[in-house]
Amino acid sequence: QVQLVESGGGLVQAGGSLRLSCAASGRTFSSYAMGWFRQAPGKEREFVATIDGSGGSRYYADSVKVRFTISRDNAKDTVYLQMNSLKPEDTAVYYCAATDDGRFYYTLRGQYNYWGQGTQVTVSS
Repeated sequence: QVQLVESGGGLVQAGGSLRLSCAASGRTFSSYAMGWFRQAPGKEREFVATIDGSGGSRYYADSVKVRFTISRDNAKDTVYLQMNSLKPEDTAVYYCAATDDGRFYYTLRGQYNYWGQGTQVTVSS
């Protein structure tokens, strides 16, 4: 079992930046692949970015590629999402997720076992 707590959300103007953090507690953090998802009002929760347990492999949704960077610090049991050049369409609740197999990364919601409570990101135009 792992508990996930996100932080770092807020209100930012278009073109600005935010860094989200997700602190994990439980089993050895490097054994988990991690992902970020987001859900805008009235929309399905969608994949944003993922990283394997070692941090050596990452994958992004096309909509955030180049602008967002996922990283992890296994010594601090934390995964990050650096978001640059934010757009109003990035407005959503952002969720951190973990899955038990850290050998690979995963892009589907159903592949994740554990979820955080979410943090709101609002980008004004």
